[in-house]
Amino acid sequence: MNQHDALYKVARGYPGGLEALAQAMQISVNVLRNKLAPTIASHYPSFEEVSTIIELCHRAGVPDAHLPLHALLVRHGMAAFVVPSPDEVSEDDLSQTVCRVMSQVGAVAQAVSNALLDGVVTQQEADLIEKEFHGALSALGEWRERIRQKTDR
Repeated sequence: MNQHDALYKVARGYPGGLEALAQAMQISVNVLRNKLAPTIASHYPSFEEVSTIIELCHRAGVPDAHLPLHALLVRHGMAAFVVPSPDEVSEDDLSQTVCRVMSQVGAVAQAVSNALLDGVVTQQEADLIEKEFHGALSALGEWRERIRQKTDR
């Protein structure tokens, strides 16, 4: 999915739809629709507006709210993961985090293995693999953050 389609999909998932999102952004729904339509050259969202849409959708619990960021990065051969802030990191022991990381990496391996069984990777299988990779990267980011918190500063 390209970043334009991803942004439109996420924006539509906002509770109350585009109308409510436009109201939260303090712009008209018609302007928002035009900015989200990649075929309308006269309107396009600024970086700040894209960031605001993603932020509002994330706060509202829209599934895959970060999808437009991931789509943009994939276009440029890059990947991202969520780094939990210190208040989001629970106090369980580092060995539990290591187990979670290994479990996530195992999920990636399982998704790849299942996709390769018939020698053809479908778009649905590729999307699942991508989702599992993001989960594994997030687990690694959490592990890194926990270690940083244990560091004597």
